[in-house]
Amino acid sequence: MAKSSIQFACQECGSSFSKWAGRCSNCGAWNSLVEEVAVSRGSIVESSKGKKLTATAIGKVAKTQKATRLTTGVNDVDVVLGGGFVSGSVNLIAGQPGIGKSTLLMQLSAQLSRSHQVLYVSGEESLEQVSLRASRITPKDQNVMLASSTSSDDIAETILSSEYQVVIVDSIQTVSCASVSSAPGSISQITNSTYLLTQAAKQANVTLILVGHVTKEGNIAGPKLMEHLVDVVLNLEGDRYGGFKVLRAVKNRYGSTSEVGIFDMTEGGLTPVDNPSAVLLAERQVADGSIVLAAMEGTRPILVEVQALVNRTSFGYPKRAASGFDLNRLNLLTAVLTRRTKLDLSEFDVYINIVGGIKISEPAADLAICMAIASAAKGMQLNEDAVVFGEVGLSGEVRHVSNIEKRIKEANYLGFKNCIGPKSDIKNTKLQQVTSIKMALNTYLKDK
Repeated sequence: MAKSSIQFACQECGSSFSKWAGRCSNCGAWNSLVEEVAVSRGSIVESSKGKKLTATAIGKVAKTQKATRLTTGVNDVDVVLGGGFVSGSVNLIAGQPGIGKSTLLMQLSAQLSRSHQVLYVSGEESLEQVSLRASRITPKDQNVMLASSTSSDDIAETILSSEYQVVIVDSIQTVSCASVSSAPGSISQITNSTYLLTQAAKQANVTLILVGHVTKEGNIAGPKLMEHLVDVVLNLEGDRYGGFKVLRAVKNRYGSTSEVGIFDMTEGGLTPVDNPSAVLLAERQVADGSIVLAAMEGTRPILVEVQALVNRTSFGYPKRAASGFDLNRLNLLTAVLTRRTKLDLSEFDVYINIVGGIKISEPAADLAICMAIASAAKGMQLNEDAVVFGEVGLSGEVRHVSNIEKRIKEANYLGFKNCIGPKSDIKNTKLQQVTSIKMALNTYLKDK
């Protein structure tokens, strides 16, 4: 038998200690050490009785079994997954509280239940609460089987019965193994529960969908090992109080991670948005500080409005604030504008807003941000029929970005006549090429 002892594991980083402390010395988190039983690794090695593995050349492995897909009926979700859920796969859907994870899963379970046996296991809500949400979102589809449990052992046994083809667990942070003494939601419970459910799903060839919570920093709560155990990791992003919701694949063993799905929250649940560019620009008013950015969400081009407000500071230190854009990147671009142009922002507050709750992280937004700040600072405007994209370097140069043709095509579809972007080999008369941020500001920003 393996020798056991008591150790204390950090719920934030997973580090183990021989005694309890109020603060983890590895990651600095307070009150994160939880008591658990440790098993001696030396004893395990001594009692191990394995056998030699049989290896086969990769070219001789039979490729007869083909992964079957379970289409969800929601086109955007199928695109993100690469064609639907794969039979026997383990999928993790994460997002901040109130973003719409349970709503989306209720819609998907209702669609899947039309041709498959679906079990929805709730560890957070009672059956009555889940039933009320289901009657509101999918009143005509009541084929989903409901169960309430916080025991991963019971859920695993249900999966192994092969009675259901799809099992949804909401959420993995609420279930626990009986063999682990720590509380639900701890590092050891999340790891062991995920491993137990994953092994059961693989053995029974059942599609398993897990709901995961996120921390205040936006990371999936629990150990990073959990993301390695599952096959697919999906993030539902956006503003919980309004705006579009973006479903993004962070990990996908069966497809691409470059696709995204864009949804709008309505009374009937999450509805796919066919043309998000037109919706985002529907209420746009042409004014100083307003620039249209041709961005990419995965492989989909999307036009969003970038708004900037520049105001003289009331304090000794100018403020920089951004909504939907990285604040550190904004500080960098502000420094480039001050150093490489004649625009002095040292005594002005700078505010940036990406309209519609969209979060932009690609470098192609740099040129639009810079032009929006300059437009707001000088009270000048860009032509209303122009869109902007391009990366800005520290020397003030405008650098090449990907998918230029897709951006131009989307702009043309919505009636924009000109595209201001970096120098490119693409021969398109609508692309106005610029080589530096100074050239872009002097050429295209005009007085009101």
